[in-house]
Amino acid sequence: MGVSKQRLLEWNPSSETNRDSPNLSAAYRAMWIAPFIAVGAGLYLVLVRPEALLVAAPILLLWWLSPAIIWWVSEPLARRTSKLTPDQTVFLRKTARKTWAYFENLVAVQDNWLPPDNYQVYRDVGVAHRTSPTNMGMALLANLSAYDFGYLPLGGLIERTANTLRTMERLERYHGHFYNWYDTQSLQPLLPMYVSTVDSGNLGGHLLTLQPGLLALPDQPILAVRWLEGLQDTFGVALENTQGMTPHQLIPLQTALDVATKDRPVTLAAVKHCLEHLMVLAVDGESLAGQAPTEDWGHVLVRQCRAHLDDLRWLVPDGEGDNLESIPTLRELLLIPASSRRAQERITALEQLALQASELACMQYDFLYDKPRRLFAIGYNVTERHRDASYYDLLASEARLCNFVTIAQEQVPQESWFALGRLLITTDGEPTLLSWSGSMFEYLMPLLVMPTYTNTLIDQTYHAVVQRQIAYGKQRNVPWGTSESGYNTVDGHLNYQYRAFGVPGLGLKRGLAEDLVIAPYASALALMVDPEAACHNLQRLAADGVVGKFGFYEAVDYTPSRQRRGEARVVIQSFMAHHQGMSLLALAYLLLDRPMQRRFAANPQFQATLLLLQERIPKATAFYTQAAEVAEVLLASSEPQIPIRVLTNPNTLIPEVQLLSNGHYHVMVTNAGGGYSRCKDFAVTRWQEDSTRDHWGTVCYIRDVASGEFWSTAHQPTLTPADHYEAIFSEGRAEFRRRDHDFDTHIDIVVSPEDDIELRRVRITNDSPLRRTIEVTSYAEVVLASPASDTLHPAFSKLFVQTEIIDPLQAILCTRRPRAIHEHSPWMFHLMAVHEGDSSGISYETDRAQFIGRGNTLVAPHAMTATDHLSNSVGAVLDPIVAIRHRITLEPEASVTLDMVIGIADTREASLQLVEKYRDRRLADRVFDLAWTHSQVVLRQLNASEAEA
Repeated sequence: MGVSKQRLLEWNPSSETNRDSPNLSAAYRAMWIAPFIAVGAGLYLVLVRPEALLVAAPILLLWWLSPAIIWWVSEPLARRTSKLTPDQTVFLRKTARKTWAYFENLVAVQDNWLPPDNYQVYRDVGVAHRTSPTNMGMALLANLSAYDFGYLPLGGLIERTANTLRTMERLERYHGHFYNWYDTQSLQPLLPMYVSTVDSGNLGGHLLTLQPGLLALPDQPILAVRWLEGLQDTFGVALENTQGMTPHQLIPLQTALDVATKDRPVTLAAVKHCLEHLMVLAVDGESLAGQAPTEDWGHVLVRQCRAHLDDLRWLVPDGEGDNLESIPTLRELLLIPASSRRAQERITALEQLALQASELACMQYDFLYDKPRRLFAIGYNVTERHRDASYYDLLASEARLCNFVTIAQEQVPQESWFALGRLLITTDGEPTLLSWSGSMFEYLMPLLVMPTYTNTLIDQTYHAVVQRQIAYGKQRNVPWGTSESGYNTVDGHLNYQYRAFGVPGLGLKRGLAEDLVIAPYASALALMVDPEAACHNLQRLAADGVVGKFGFYEAVDYTPSRQRRGEARVVIQSFMAHHQGMSLLALAYLLLDRPMQRRFAANPQFQATLLLLQERIPKATAFYTQAAEVAEVLLASSEPQIPIRVLTNPNTLIPEVQLLSNGHYHVMVTNAGGGYSRCKDFAVTRWQEDSTRDHWGTVCYIRDVASGEFWSTAHQPTLTPADHYEAIFSEGRAEFRRRDHDFDTHIDIVVSPEDDIELRRVRITNDSPLRRTIEVTSYAEVVLASPASDTLHPAFSKLFVQTEIIDPLQAILCTRRPRAIHEHSPWMFHLMAVHEGDSSGISYETDRAQFIGRGNTLVAPHAMTATDHLSNSVGAVLDPIVAIRHRITLEPEASVTLDMVIGIADTREASLQLVEKYRDRRLADRVFDLAWTHSQVVLRQLNASEAEA
């Protein structure tokens, strides 16, 4: 090519490449010379030297077979094909039918045809009238899957899809992106207005999968190919739900379905007659299931029969098309005068919907993309007009689909794909990509629409991850399948809380072994990788009662700390829209031979980019060994290698201490609960070296309003003996656990690596059978000066501190009035936010004299013995402190979580921004993950273990 300069602009189109994919005949065409020589040599020997033919025959035979041999050895190694039993197939199809019922019943006019985020059965919380872009994409593909399964006729698919897309076009957007959350009834975006990179990528990928799916329908039969199987699935579910009925009442309908399956009708006339007969029999048995309309599968069966029949009659009136030998397509109906107009209407509608889907998928990603890093940010806060400072930097994440879609749309360069981290671990000797939280969601969600290729890095990871999940379930003696999900904690409105869970060894996140939550949808995702094992696991969960009217419940929480006495598990009785959608698409992948993947690959935008998914397993690379080591440590039955100090005596002669720091902000905590906080070279809270007292630092009081008894979350400052007391010092964290008066208290202390703040999370559980009201009060003495100057002249130092209460944010600000023109004064803030509970009253105190009272000490201050609220004093007080009190009522065995935050900023505005940030529970949760990660980085830089450090 370099010599002739010819044929430089020739290439093979993707369609021709697919058609000419390697097979045996292609191998013979490419190597025709070898069998030609073998035949020629054989003829020569027959004619000239027949005596030599016997000797030469083996060699000639090998020459003749050489193309076949080369083709055979070039074939990739195939994994053992999993085969489901007929009973397993029926079980999975019935699961698919119940899963589709979520969208069938809840995506309706009352929510403007948008999928509500979740439906909670527990405590009759009901429907959550909000939705996200991922939910919308899942609902649209769920419609298409329902058509594939035979649950929905073509007209129903068009109507439901049109309703949802019409509503989506009405929603407010930002540069084409849908906001993270919308109210499904008012259609207003929920605050804060936020664009999520992953949500936008999911929706874009799903819309571009929907588009070719809709465009292909005019060339498919007008009746869903699996309409009969869809009716059988619905009948099977109805049969499961019959109670107290004798089997003979269902025999006629069962017989009719069996006959239709054995002798399948293939003409329009035969199909119409079959549907009419089935509907009559279904009406006769209409009252055989449930009682409420949404649970009465007999009604559902009748409605499904009628929908298929009405759709056929609308397209082809009775008497028309009876002479056709097969079910026609929409394009074939254009040739029938009585049906041509309506067929054209359908074709036009499908083309218009495909165009809508394509247009809605056009979003601008430049403000989410960091060009120097070549990575996508987590999201963009539209309300505050700033991009998140964290990025998706791992290939094994749910953001993989977003990266692929934006590369295909030429919005970001291909280099962004290769900028994603490929940290590898070994799982059963196989290289496996490492993720952040080790969840099935991160690994397998993109596979719901994206194709996979054997003997590639991603495909190998899929199989290794599922095997690791299976092994972890066996190790913990529970069903397997861990992913992000709801768990057994509710907020003040009784809504289940939600977060990511994963398998140790597969994720970088710390503490994955501390929780044990199994999500059935994770096993549904695994159906795409290991069908036999996943189906067996789902059957085990079904036998354990983890099934409701919309299929499998959200999760099963096996974590001991979240169980009541005598219980080993709690079923999380809710259904989430995106998990329902994932389950349905995964079932379609297995049972219907990857329909979404074929549609995804058929989109012309993606065909040139599919090569990115064919990345081979590296032959030589550096493996991330630490993750595997952490998994072995967490799962080992022997004593942990990570140093953890558990101290049950707060009155040690020499205090045991824990030091927490991010390099600027430092916290010291003793085993009795005293300590100090410092930032750079000045003290935040007061501390003095005193061998007789250890009451310094930030403390927290708890008071039982009914009895008047009070105690502290640690031993200091009240010195009250506890029924049970533990101080736990671990890597990057300090914890205190105690039990008093039927209350369990747990306080967790960390320092954020991102901001100069300390976070103290207090969790209080009412273990009594009575409704109890408590007051939780924080306390810290403010310094904001160098420790030396405060120790030398404490009274003088206190005169310059100014305090301010920010009641809407439930916070206190403090600063030091400058004594010189060029003196810079930092700002301190204190926040107490209540989560998983409701505060019925809040009060503040910034004057130490008012809090302690005349003649009292911190052991029993006036604020704890008086029955009134704190005084809300503010301004230039003589002895400044920060104290916030919340009054909270706890039901029996209920819990409340409070976040006490103290931090430092350069300006008042920066302080307020941090207050707003850490009022958000999700951002506060992140501090606990980052604190450990930061400590790991520091130890690696020091090349030391924690014990050595």
